[in-house]
Amino acid sequence: MKKRGLLYIILASIMWGTSGIFVHYIAPSGITSSQMTFIRSIVPLLFIGIYMLLKDKKMFKTNLKELIFFFISGASFFGTATFYFYSMLLTSISTAVVLMYTAPIFVMIFSVLFLGEKINKQKLISVAGMIIGCCFVSGIIGGMKFNILGIFVGFMSGISYAAYNIMTKIEMEKGINPVKTNFYVFAFASLICLLVANPAKILQCMEVNPCFIISLLIGMGIVTSILPYFIYTLALREVPAGTASSLGILEPMAATIFSVIIFGEKLSLTALLGIVLILGSAFLISRQSE
Repeated sequence: MKKRGLLYIILASIMWGTSGIFVHYIAPSGITSSQMTFIRSIVPLLFIGIYMLLKDKKMFKTNLKELIFFFISGASFFGTATFYFYSMLLTSISTAVVLMYTAPIFVMIFSVLFLGEKINKQKLISVAGMIIGCCFVSGIIGGMKFNILGIFVGFMSGISYAAYNIMTKIEMEKGINPVKTNFYVFAFASLICLLVANPAKILQCMEVNPCFIISLLIGMGIVTSILPYFIYTLALREVPAGTASSLGILEPMAATIFSVIIFGEKLSLTALLGIVLILGSAFLISRQSE
């Protein structure tokens, strides 16, 4: 295993972890979570589309079966990002990112219910750890105030992310080109945004400080989508997929550190314990899936 591959994963995780920074500064302009998802979809879509045109136009070729997979993946990506951003606004950056990373637990549950996978003692311990951890993070245990809608939306981001991971695994097993996969996933996610998010209103939100907002939106598309996905793909050439997935746990850690240092979010002892339990459970499940 090359050190360069590990560094790529760390760098990609840190970039994904900056999402909360962009949301914090973009949200006051009136841009909604679903409209932010549109930006996070359309920017990489354009870049990948240009790359495919220049590299190999045959990559655009697909079929109905693949399009169904891509649509489900695109819808899952839309749900993941939209619920994730909205959860940040309702709770906190650290809470939202940790709830999204309950995804490995939901992947395990879906696999048991729908794919016939067997559950073992280690998986049960992981589920129990996740449930207890979520109680700590949400404030249910510890006497803190908590936003029920924010916690629910956070769980929905985790469920959507789980669905996205399952679809990605299926697409990889079928040998579909990852560049083509990302293009169509972002295309369907952008299409869904066009139907439900009314992205045209983004222009109205730019009227007060257009240069600042445009810079943030483009930055979000590049820093949280294009660059980390590209770097992560490079990492997979040198690091086993299972190891890469396990190291992805660095993203919520990075997001939590950013939220505390930059925005002064306070974490209670019970919240910290909950974060450790959730991330530990997710890590345990990720290692099981190797």
